[in-house]
Amino acid sequence: MVPHVHWIVIEDANETVSHVEDILQRTQHDYTYVAVRTPLGYPKRGWYQRTTALQLIRNETESVMGDHTEAVVYFGDDDNSYDTRLFTDYIRNVKKLGMWAVGIVGQSAVESPKVVKGSVVGYNVKWGPKRKFAVDMAGFAINVKVVLNTTAVFGKSCQRGFGAPEPCLLEDMGFTQEDIQPFGLDEQEPGTVSFVEFEVLVWHTKTVNPSIGKDARNTHGFFFEFSR
Repeated sequence: MVPHVHWIVIEDANETVSHVEDILQRTQHDYTYVAVRTPLGYPKRGWYQRTTALQLIRNETESVMGDHTEAVVYFGDDDNSYDTRLFTDYIRNVKKLGMWAVGIVGQSAVESPKVVKGSVVGYNVKWGPKRKFAVDMAGFAINVKVVLNTTAVFGKSCQRGFGAPEPCLLEDMGFTQEDIQPFGLDEQEPGTVSFVEFEVLVWHTKTVNPSIGKDARNTHGFFFEFSR
């Protein structure tokens, strides 16, 4: 298990589930487990629950952080699979806003930031590539200092993000593209002897074969094994 994690788990329900709490206790991580039903007017996709988590971090900072003075906020989800290196190598080193690749998202094999000379200049995404922050919820993390110094939350909609919540949250927190710290995207030239495919450390996973069209099979330099 990854050390020094405080897990905030929020049920979209009127009450918590004892079996879920049993699992949380077995992890031996510090955790906060609450139930908050989505109010009318909010999308039923965890927007309000993430808002609740942000408010909890701001209102109960000492309880969440304990003796730690540094922390990073990452939004996990129940349909994601994680390599522990995502936490130890990427998330733990985020100074302001960190970003990385996500596998099997938006009907694409891989989505990732587009990096030139260590800076993010765009996004390798099929849907909404012109969004200011065209990133999936699993593809970024925020230093807790930014969270504590803003009041930004997930609202009821995000027109700036074509309906996706990520761009509005990051814009409302005051981020610019220059703030992005890319991970796992060291520059290499495809076709050279030294070229090595990048690794994806977080995936959207289902127990079915993903529907990825031939036009969406560009892996942007990341390793991805398609079914034969």
